[in-house]
Amino acid sequence: MKFSESLYESVKEIWESYYTHPFVKGIGNGTLEIDKFKFYMIQDYIYLLDYAKVYALGIVKADREDIMQGFSSMVNNILNGEMSIHRSYMKRLGITYEEIENTKASLANISYTNYMLAVSQIGGLPEVSVSLLACMWSYLEIGRNLSKNPGAVDHEFYGEWIRGYISKEYVGCTKWLIDLVDELSENLSPKDKERLKEIFINTSKYEAMFWDMSYNKEM
Repeated sequence: MKFSESLYESVKEIWESYYTHPFVKGIGNGTLEIDKFKFYMIQDYIYLLDYAKVYALGIVKADREDIMQGFSSMVNNILNGEMSIHRSYMKRLGITYEEIENTKASLANISYTNYMLAVSQIGGLPEVSVSLLACMWSYLEIGRNLSKNPGAVDHEFYGEWIRGYISKEYVGCTKWLIDLVDELSENLSPKDKERLKEIFINTSKYEAMFWDMSYNKEM
């Protein structure tokens, strides 16, 4: 079994809870209140700025040019790819950059990004990679799950969000990160692998907290 597969098994129950979460389900069936989605978009935009910084740490920690290039591409994909979805919704929702700049990150948001940055700064490239994986991979799985709902992909408002996370580009980026985690874990001790699994479980729990925070508009 690949290490990434064992990671998935360790959080399977947590990830499956995402699919039934009222926020995620609301996106899938088109019933999520717009004000909750707007709250989420602003918080997620703030989150992605720190998420990109963790990828930038990958460039610093890497000692191979190809891995440095990979992390560099991921930073670009977040700032100019994934966040383009957010910018599109910002226009549709009337969200200005000034509004984002004047909005504080929620407690759940701060806790999540600070945790990723902490374990990445203290640890090595495996810690950086695993701390990033739950967010990226779970969004792909959520997108795939929601795309099974009749009409979800073509929904006039939420369809764009779903399509973004099942796009060829997003799938490719996710596969790159999964493959990197498998490569980096090949020669690690069982103790080191358990430490990485702990990070993966914790970040998966933070993802659940982020959905709760968004649905309840908790600061």
